[in-house]
Amino acid sequence: MAISKNVNNNNNNKKHHHHQCYISVPSEIINSLSSNSLQSLLLSPKKPSSASKTRSKVLKNPTTWFLFLFLCGFFVMLKMWYNFDPFSPNPCGIIPQKDSLSLIPNGFSEFVELKKTEEKDKEKDEEMNGFWKQPDGTKYLVVVVSGGINQQRNQIVDAVVIARILGAALVVPILQVNVIWGDESEFSDIFDVDHFKESLADDVRIISSLPSNHLMSRPVEEKHTPLHVSPQWIRARYLKRVITESVIRFKTHNVRNWKNSNENCKYFETVTDINYGIIGSHGSQNVYGSGLNVSHMKREGVLLLRGLDSRLSKDLPSDLQKLRCKVAFHALRFAPPIRELGNKLTERMRSKGPYLALHLRMEKDVWVRTGCLPGLSREYDEIIQNERKRRPELLTSRSNMTYHDRKLAGLCPLNALEALKSSRVPKNGRIFWAGGTPLGGRDTLLPLETEFPHFYNKEDLGLAEELEPFAKKASIMAAIDYIVSENSDVFMASHGGNMGHAIQGHRAYAGHKKTITPNKRQMLSYFLNTSLQESEFNKIILGLHRDSMGQPELRMSKAGRDVTKFPIPECMRNDSSY
Repeated sequence: MAISKNVNNNNNNKKHHHHQCYISVPSEIINSLSSNSLQSLLLSPKKPSSASKTRSKVLKNPTTWFLFLFLCGFFVMLKMWYNFDPFSPNPCGIIPQKDSLSLIPNGFSEFVELKKTEEKDKEKDEEMNGFWKQPDGTKYLVVVVSGGINQQRNQIVDAVVIARILGAALVVPILQVNVIWGDESEFSDIFDVDHFKESLADDVRIISSLPSNHLMSRPVEEKHTPLHVSPQWIRARYLKRVITESVIRFKTHNVRNWKNSNENCKYFETVTDINYGIIGSHGSQNVYGSGLNVSHMKREGVLLLRGLDSRLSKDLPSDLQKLRCKVAFHALRFAPPIRELGNKLTERMRSKGPYLALHLRMEKDVWVRTGCLPGLSREYDEIIQNERKRRPELLTSRSNMTYHDRKLAGLCPLNALEALKSSRVPKNGRIFWAGGTPLGGRDTLLPLETEFPHFYNKEDLGLAEELEPFAKKASIMAAIDYIVSENSDVFMASHGGNMGHAIQGHRAYAGHKKTITPNKRQMLSYFLNTSLQESEFNKIILGLHRDSMGQPELRMSKAGRDVTKFPIPECMRNDSSY
């Protein structure tokens, strides 16, 4: 059966064309459909309305969902932070204030009792915590050491001992710029700081710098410590004053008129001073009418010491003598780069047999300080004499003696040839000479190098790239000399001095390695006697130094001996726990 949809067709009118469409449907379906259903098949579907389209677009847009989630999160945060409830009677979270007493159970008296109980509990907790709290060092010692490296070493040793006597924490020593050499090396450039701290951890607390609360405070400064002071003097001089004799200094807008106007005293600070003129006879009474007791002031202090060379007594209690050796021979270890290069040069010297280390004291400043003349030529002698007149303060001993008298008294350094002849080293022996450039330069040593062909110093043994980082650092170059000399088979110094004494003590501590101490006073006459045969001269020199080869020697055999030069008996132990 066919259903047709007739559309009026006027064949005469060409502008309007009417078409007939046919849909074939089985008769069984036609019978089962109602008229309405059949009509719906014949009609075209309706287009959706514009409102439906808009709602569909909004729901499908991602921005809509993002805005919805943002608002939800925003309300959740308000709820958490401000107890915000948009549907409550107070949507902004404002709660009506109540009378403060209404929050206190049973009125004000119970509130006061509650507060007292809380304060007592707090005090009890603080008391318990205070009992278990470890003590902290409140006194700090700052030292500025000067001179050459070995002079600085001696002052550092004394600084550690003084810190131990005072019970103070020692700030890592400050190395003053060397006026002669112009060396600006710091402690960490020369010494192993970590090893220094660890080695002395059981003896003295060592810190790298002052705590932040002391950086702006003005330390007590002592510039003129007497020679050879005792521990009792140090405690009386420094400890009592630094801790208990605190002086109140007022910071005012008009310092000059502080006596006439108490209104200028806006605030005060506690500082320390060791000058009796400041405290006077006030003792611990109220000072300057402040109404504060000095003994109740803050007991903290920073002590600054300068010029410690030979200030501490050489005769100390046994425990402090051991501490001196511990610092000198253990704690003051050179920095790793210096040790590495020093050990390399030692190996190169020893690669072809044993060697003698000779510390030559022939620099310009040595001749000026000793009052002696180098004897190289009239020109160089005049240079030394003019420098001594220009700077008389450099002369360190007996200014009333002439050069000739000094020479006869054994107060002048040996020249290189005299030193080697007195050591009786074989002509083919290997010799390492330590020290700065001699007056007149390396050319002054040419006669010596001709007689002793195996004559080297660190510049001869080290490569240019190895020495270049330390080229302008005299203290580090001296440290390299120290290592090679201390490791030598035989050591000898042409003159005394800090390095010779330090190495002599170090070698004695390490097992009494051979160290020749030349008897300059008795040798001089034999040097002047040109008629002596070499064999006879050597025999005489051997007899003069038979007991000066580094044999064990008790420190107490002579008064005033330094334990770092004569470590027996205080610093010699049978075990290795030191």
